[in-house]
Amino acid sequence: MKFKAILFDCDGVLVDSEALTCGVLRDLLDEAGWSMTLAECMGYFIGKTVREERLTIESRTGQPLTEAWLQTFYQRRNQALREQLQIIPGAQAAVQAAFSHTGGQIACASGADRFKVEMMLNQVGLMSYFAGRVFSGHEMPRSKPAPDVYLAAAAQLTVPGEQCLVIEDTTVGITAGVAAGACVWAYCPQPTGAAPLLQAGASRVFDHMGQLPGLLAAV
Repeated sequence: MKFKAILFDCDGVLVDSEALTCGVLRDLLDEAGWSMTLAECMGYFIGKTVREERLTIESRTGQPLTEAWLQTFYQRRNQALREQLQIIPGAQAAVQAAFSHTGGQIACASGADRFKVEMMLNQVGLMSYFAGRVFSGHEMPRSKPAPDVYLAAAAQLTVPGEQCLVIEDTTVGITAGVAAGACVWAYCPQPTGAAPLLQAGASRVFDHMGQLPGLLAAV
């Protein structure tokens, strides 16, 4: 079936941002009293927002999660992204193929804040494909794993959820896409990571974003 709209997650799908963001977060949490490795931080926080994990952070650090602390995190995160962010290999070709496949009916639906998403898309040269079609979970009643951000994207494109393809890389995001009624394909560069993504409801797993044009041509 030809998909009428294709909705991309951002972090880990279009931009290689997750290690950078979690590196900043790990350092700040370490300063506050919660020590962990980068791998542990990524395992816990990828697919989640810092604000949503307020109670856990406060219990592990013994300190309140203040707005000032959050602003420090956002500032350091943004600086790291500006200095080091790279596009996911193959993402440019993937987005171009999705744009052609749907006649421009694509969107970026992220759990992250809008400023971060738009900054990253601009930085790696993808913003022109998504201008006016960026959706942030921070602006929804519920963020992922709730389907709100994908439902909002589909509604603006006037395409029913079941005619949408979602491209995700986390179980949280896949759960959101499935709950929106979409077909979900999972990008997973680590072969050992495929099983949880399939269990979450992904109908296909692929390991390089440069494979997406061929996969779309075959449907």
